[in-house]
Amino acid sequence: MSSKINPRINGLIIPQPCPHLAEFHSRYGSKPFRALQDCLRVKPPGGRASIRRDPYEVPRCGACGESARSCLYACMTCAAVSCHAMTGSSHVAAHAESMSPGHEIAVDVDRAELFCCACGDQVYDRDFDAAVVLAQTTASTLGGGSTTIPSPKPENLRKRRRVDYRPWTPDLRERVLMGTGSSLLDGNNSVSDLPWGLRGLNNLGNTCFMNSVLQALLHTPPLRNYFLSDRHNRYFCQKNRNAGIAGNRSTSNHDGGNGNKNTRICLACDMDAVFSSVFSGDRTPYSPAKFLYSWWQHAANLASYEQQDAHEFFISMLDGIHEKVDKDRRKPHSHGNGECCIAHRVFSGILRSDVMCMACGFTSTTYDPCVDISLELEPNQGNSTKMAAATSSHSCNGEADSLNSRQSSGTSTLMGCLERFTRAEKLGSDQKFFCQQCQVRQESLKQMSIRKLPLVSCFHIKRFEHSSTKKMSRKVDRYLQFPFSLDMSPYLSSTILRSRFGNRIFPLDGDESDNSHELSSEFELFAVVTHTGKLDAGHYVTYLRLSNQWYKCDDAWVTQVDENIVRASQGYMMFYVQKKLYYKATEKQVAP
Repeated sequence: MSSKINPRINGLIIPQPCPHLAEFHSRYGSKPFRALQDCLRVKPPGGRASIRRDPYEVPRCGACGESARSCLYACMTCAAVSCHAMTGSSHVAAHAESMSPGHEIAVDVDRAELFCCACGDQVYDRDFDAAVVLAQTTASTLGGGSTTIPSPKPENLRKRRRVDYRPWTPDLRERVLMGTGSSLLDGNNSVSDLPWGLRGLNNLGNTCFMNSVLQALLHTPPLRNYFLSDRHNRYFCQKNRNAGIAGNRSTSNHDGGNGNKNTRICLACDMDAVFSSVFSGDRTPYSPAKFLYSWWQHAANLASYEQQDAHEFFISMLDGIHEKVDKDRRKPHSHGNGECCIAHRVFSGILRSDVMCMACGFTSTTYDPCVDISLELEPNQGNSTKMAAATSSHSCNGEADSLNSRQSSGTSTLMGCLERFTRAEKLGSDQKFFCQQCQVRQESLKQMSIRKLPLVSCFHIKRFEHSSTKKMSRKVDRYLQFPFSLDMSPYLSSTILRSRFGNRIFPLDGDESDNSHELSSEFELFAVVTHTGKLDAGHYVTYLRLSNQWYKCDDAWVTQVDENIVRASQGYMMFYVQKKLYYKATEKQVAP
């Protein structure tokens, strides 16, 4: 979201460090990072680096003495160990504030990741990264860097006798042991009370925008069912792509031998790999580095370690999945029909725009496909009568207005934003449109409505305002009240046309012949992406509802929260799924 342009060296984008890291460099140089290399240990099985310590030593926070907190950090200046929690007190931040300047940079004790105590986020440094890579290289080539006892080498390693495969069948004694010593697996992991598939995502350097959207997509019911049912197999896709590349090698010479460098990149395959890893049952935080790299190749203008916009990443990722599938099928598709790829089958809807001449009543209608709806917050007008009526008529599950008393007078509601989005507005005098009936430019009214609802509706709240005249940008922190259950029927084209013209319009307009959209207009909330902080130094967090319980996904940390915390959060993107899915019978004949 930052508007700063990163410098380029040999075509590579070099991320700018945070100001505290730059001050640390100017004060101490790169010597502390090079000296830290001797303090790193690398475990060969996983390759993860950590701070070297005695095997029986348990690091503890110097302030509270706790050792089981989420993360423990060691100050790069004085080596003081402090804990950091995303919610509540952060002793590592208190340590940086209480000390003289230069104590803001710390290192994760268990992961050897650089952390800025003042910014409260991970930071990237080239010298530190070089020290970690050198320690990993030394451990892999020389076998050093680890204090663990090496496992004995197997005997006769060079002579491995080939054994034919024979299926195993248990005998009577083994069947008795299996019956008495085993139990059925339930849907949840026995180690954790978290639902199956709920796994933290490591922050790879200001990638909370990606983690928050990925968490929402990983638990989008239609998208989850698609990938977990192996509808997109990355191994078959890779095989087909390799065959296509081999067949097109001769033709690539005609365009100078450049070819398409993104031919081997398939975001759907990387998404399939993420689904497989997250739903594998492993509870340790997962690092979507391969997916991040592939997305960088697709959106080269956003390839940097700076914080990006989560909504922009969401649109870019869906576009990447659609673009790849569309090229592979080699046939034209319409984005609006929602049948071209899984991204559009889940998120694609159709918006209707009516522009009516105020002189003769002639109406010009256009249709535009969309994968989300961007809504502006209601103007800060206090507790107006209209807002109170909208809130009372759309109250969800007996939800009281207790939150309004705690918020400012400018409380907005999602229903109010949708009503404002579909409200008829008069276009300005500089936006007169050419009326085909009057044959002159006339003043007009414009009204938006939803012709086709998607399976999953994503609402993006415009919280970042950019003014070209004032040459400034700001974030709107006003609270938005959103329901857990949402009825979209008041915003459908059929409802708006019926209220405008009555039933006489339907025999002349074939757009509303299918009433399945009205039948499936009930939605329920399952994911909320929130943004806290400033415009260029914020943090994204996702709230997920799984099995009627809410969970907070804050990068690698996943915790269970109360629904009131979700209601009071600063929503940036809301994901609603249809409560009931209606299937249309196919007209194609299926061979027996």
